[in-house]
Amino acid sequence: MTMGKRMAVLLALATGLGTAQAQETREPVLFIASDSTAQDYNQERYPQAGWGSFLGCVLTGAQVDNRAIGGRSTRTFVSEGRWNRLLADLRPGDGVLIQFGHNDASDNKPERFADAETTYRQFLVSFIADVRAAGATPVLLTPVARRSFENGQAKADFPTYSAVVRQLAEARGVPLVDLERASRTMLDQVGYDAAAALYLHYAPGEAAPWPEGVSDDTHFSELGARRIANLVADGLQATPLAPYVSAVRADLMRETPLGSSACR
Repeated sequence: MTMGKRMAVLLALATGLGTAQAQETREPVLFIASDSTAQDYNQERYPQAGWGSFLGCVLTGAQVDNRAIGGRSTRTFVSEGRWNRLLADLRPGDGVLIQFGHNDASDNKPERFADAETTYRQFLVSFIADVRAAGATPVLLTPVARRSFENGQAKADFPTYSAVVRQLAEARGVPLVDLERASRTMLDQVGYDAAAALYLHYAPGEAAPWPEGVSDDTHFSELGARRIANLVADGLQATPLAPYVSAVRADLMRETPLGSSACR
């Protein structure tokens, strides 16, 4: 081997080693696999926001990689290759927050639909195994509540899906954030009328994306997304990911919006 070739090989090895070391020493990443309730949105969609955009505001020593995307169920997250792409970037010590159910329940859309007791359960079991095989921590989240009330109290619109998540968490020893229960409790405290400010309720002319107004009890405003992110952070404090969660929450408990998806 000539001197030039030998130097090229050594340079390539050094470069490869440096890349590997950078991957090994990066901060832990908390990936989010979910739907529109957690999704990041661009400024053109403001004030719509997902809770995943604000979770990073209360993390220390870890970062968020939000893979949530609107309209996805466990089925389509897999069929579109999104789950495999997430796994390709997963490293030992990372965490994966898994929240589905809203779109899995769409029995009028067969490409999304995943029966709670069969297909949905099977996908979650597979997700848990995949994350653990990568040396990372899976965290299951029950579906977040809609602004849906009955007899003056917030109700669960996806109770069978939440039940499956709770059962799997207990049976397989998976950390659980019972977001449905926590968000319903929050809604009960806020009340039906005041809770409108946490979702997309705007009169004509109030919000640019909906010049004719909008009344949406599923998707969150900036304030709502911040409050839900706070509930997720609360739940993570009872999981192995707790060391990454800061106790400082003032930014998530704001009473007025900032006008963007920024932390401050």
